[in-house]
Amino acid sequence: MPGAPSPRPGPARTRRADFPGVSPAAAPSRWRLGRALRAALDEECRAWDRDGRVARLWRKDAALWTGGGEARWLGWLDLAGAAMPADALARFADGVRADGFTDVLLLGMGGSSLGAEVVGRVSGAPAGGAALHVLDSTDPAQIARTAARLDLSRTLCIVSSKSGTTLESALLADYFLDRVRQAVGPARAGSHFAAVTDPGSALEAAARAEGFRHVWYGRPDVGGRFSVLSSYGLVPAAACGLDAPAFAAPARRMAGRCGPAVPAGRNPGARLGLLLGLAAAAGRDKATLVLSPSVRALGAWLEQLLAESTGKAGRGVVPVVDEDLGPPSAYGSDRLFVHVRVDDDPDPGPDAALDALAEAGHPVVTLPVAGRGALAGEFFRWEFAAAVCGAVLGVNPFDQPDVEAAKAAARALAALRVSMTTPAGG
Repeated sequence: MPGAPSPRPGPARTRRADFPGVSPAAAPSRWRLGRALRAALDEECRAWDRDGRVARLWRKDAALWTGGGEARWLGWLDLAGAAMPADALARFADGVRADGFTDVLLLGMGGSSLGAEVVGRVSGAPAGGAALHVLDSTDPAQIARTAARLDLSRTLCIVSSKSGTTLESALLADYFLDRVRQAVGPARAGSHFAAVTDPGSALEAAARAEGFRHVWYGRPDVGGRFSVLSSYGLVPAAACGLDAPAFAAPARRMAGRCGPAVPAGRNPGARLGLLLGLAAAAGRDKATLVLSPSVRALGAWLEQLLAESTGKAGRGVVPVVDEDLGPPSAYGSDRLFVHVRVDDDPDPGPDAALDALAEAGHPVVTLPVAGRGALAGEFFRWEFAAAVCGAVLGVNPFDQPDVEAAKAAARALAALRVSMTTPAGG
């Protein structure tokens, strides 16, 4: 990604100075693991260095995992260093503001919307920018509440679907297209919509047929839960006025810290992933994630990333989020505690509880983050860690067999319901 963006006028354009934590370095991390787990981690780091496994990961060597096609899904490694369409995103944001949109409604399910929602909740709405709303449910009551609280004549709807065939996203798009037509008329409805999808998808075809104002492409070699630093995360953020290059800059720096020549023991993504995998293999497969208030929304994204990436073949990491910490006696020997601690967050509340857990022998890791503006760097660190953890556990962290099976079942059920309600001869 490019360096500092060229200054652009307009009240909704967020400056680099508005991102606390982008420049300053965070405090050193703190790892309190106990003798056995620390020894296992040190040995695994040496093994990864001897075999050049970090470099192999960057070379997209599928043999690092199961040899089952993982190389086809490693495009997320390139996102942090890839050229970003900064000018196109800025023009898109300028158009959203110039047309008077006050709200952005993101319609998507799972990985296609979750990362963007975290960006919106952690970064907040820039001054003068549109407010982001995310609808990732087909619950009729929730859909009705969302539609009722928005002025659809001033709302930009972004339909996000990697495959372009996700049934829930298609149904939401149809519903809101109809509502927007009622609000602004059929001729203008398409200009209230944009799409984010992979090239050649059914959603792209539908978007062009309906006259959407823009179709943004994802990358076919990036899975949904690894896509937050691609168009799926950046387009909704830019539509709300966030400066995408400034936001993404910490990811480029974190990618450098996780680079192919960095030893595993000093590599923030590799070391975290090795710990997660080794702890899970030793029975500590419940990773309790303790997040500072300003990045608490990150927990939902981490939950999906870790659970869907590693939970296969009877092995995996069970992420635990939003849990009030108890005394050491409340936990068995199946826990690992990871504290994502924002340096400038005025909430030292968990520190005493985590100190007590560490003193009682539970493994506790504290990962200081310079500020909420470093969010993109944490996205990359944890994606890298998930990939490494999958290698330790011997699973493919990039496939999603249960998700695809569920999508197929949903489409079959919908087709069955249509056939049952269609009159004979109709």
